[in-house]
Amino acid sequence: MEHKTEAKHIRRYNSYMAIYNNNHIYLRNPWVVAWWSAAFPGFGHLSLGYYLKGFMLIVWEIVINNGAGINKAMVYSFNGRFDIAKGVLNPRWLLLYIPVYIYCIWDSYRKTADLNKHCLLAEREAAPITLFKMNGLSLNMLDKRLPEVALVWSLLFPGLGHLYLNKLLSGSFLFVCCIFISYYSHLVEACIYMINGSFGQAQAVLDPEWICYYPSMFCFAAYESYKIAVQHNKLYEQEQFRFLREHVQPRSYKLFESTGNEGS
Repeated sequence: MEHKTEAKHIRRYNSYMAIYNNNHIYLRNPWVVAWWSAAFPGFGHLSLGYYLKGFMLIVWEIVINNGAGINKAMVYSFNGRFDIAKGVLNPRWLLLYIPVYIYCIWDSYRKTADLNKHCLLAEREAAPITLFKMNGLSLNMLDKRLPEVALVWSLLFPGLGHLYLNKLLSGSFLFVCCIFISYYSHLVEACIYMINGSFGQAQAVLDPEWICYYPSMFCFAAYESYKIAVQHNKLYEQEQFRFLREHVQPRSYKLFESTGNEGS
């Protein structure tokens, strides 16, 4: 009864499990999250677990970027054709792009710093960790999974690593986005031409405006799936440790009790 009474007064949680997703707060480097927002607006928020805001910003990036012609201008700039790059930019869309882009970087950095403080405070409260959830449509369970496997699936196609970890929200979104980008960039056709040795045709068929989205998507999916697998494994070990300490460890055993008092 004492344990139930204490649980009612817990103010902060570091993890939440739903049928379709596991959301987890842990210590992150704010500069890394801000860098992902700079690489592709929305990725930083997606990494923090702000899925709705992240999805909205990713869609915004694709729509406004295409309208402003930013990717086209980048491709021309990389080739030293600065006059053409300047000509393809649409200032009406570009002026909409700049403030939101800066906001994404600032907001993801600020949120990471705040969540790090929340994480340290929540660890002291030892909020319960959900291990298993199931309903008539699906089930979700917290168990140990290999980060290398998640990385390999993400390298094969972005989003598959997240689906392996049961991150259905972010995994499905990345999966659909990469199909969309692959279709409009003609990436599959280019790969077929390259397999057949027709490198000139492969280069000609590629749409540089759309293919510029793919490297960020690819790298983020691989990095994020590996990191999530590592953190979920730590969360599983933490839940297992608590269970064994509370239900299996003899009351007369003093080792973990003294360690816990020192940590608190």
